Amino acid sequence: MEIPPAAPDHEVPDHEALDCRLPAHQTMPVVVASPHSGSNYPAEFLAQAAVPLAALRRAEDAFVDELFGAAPSLGMPLLAARFPRSYVDANREPYELDPSMFEGPLPQPLNHRTTRVAAGLGMIPRVAASGEAIYRGRVPAEMIERRLEACWRPYHLALSHLVEQTYSRFGAALLIDAHSMPSSVSGMGLRERESRVDIVLGDNHGESCAPELVEHAEYWLAARGLRVLRNQPYAGGFTTQRYGRPGLARHALQIEINRALYMDEARHERLPVARALERLMAGLLEEIGNQAVEILLPRQLAAE
Repeated sequence: MEIPPAAPDHEVPDHEALDCRLPAHQTMPVVVASPHSGSNYPAEFLAQAAVPLAALRRAEDAFVDELFGAAPSLGMPLLAARFPRSYVDANREPYELDPSMFEGPLPQPLNHRTTRVAAGLGMIPRVAASGEAIYRGRVPAEMIERRLEACWRPYHLALSHLVEQTYSRFGAALLIDAHSMPSSVSGMGLRERESRVDIVLGDNHGESCAPELVEHAEYWLAARGLRVLRNQPYAGGFTTQRYGRPGLARHALQIEINRALYMDEARHERLPVARALERLMAGLLEEIGNQAVEILLPRQLAAE
């Protein structure tokens, strides 16, 4: 799997495709990332699209960067993609692509035999959230490298840097990969409150994060009246799998939030209750940060 090398220490990569918000001083061994909240749609992309902008926007994890916007004030860096998920999905392998989408010589090798590619949801998605084809016809294969260079590689260069800098500073690092999920995913309509899932915590089925951290996050959220599941239907994607290496003191936890909790999905607008959810997520980040210090850091650092 391709990951760019981390930038030299203290040099956080700056790029127009990214929104990187740094704390005045990093006090927590936590990095927060939002790969799917971007909404800057290139004009060239919109001209290629066979579906309206509203259909493309349904793939966004809309406003998630705002829900976790307290991270820098809590001593944690926050990285958010500005580019939209339907243009480039940063939570996929770089060459996880459907070859039938493209015209011209393809880079080799492609990872085209994944369930995500089969569903049309590769690094360059083939279909919109509605299942409709995004493009009118085949697109030039040269577009693959252009989008990797413009979006995917800058995002992971910055993310790798933040994680490794956090590890160097604290001796451990926890990446919170922040997402949202449609309320329709698992019977989460407002009339089905008893079966509604509010939060899904994904730790790659126990492989990407210290279990004590996941258990504590689940307990904290449940104590505040939220229904929480683990790894169903989301266990984590490329980011969780790539950056979650507990044996190397690098942990990753994916958090999925039911969109019905904070937005009108049809109108693509925040609800008034979004502000309360922002405060709740701030509390969660603070709690997770304190637990990361207690559980992950070498004893002498945790005691300082």
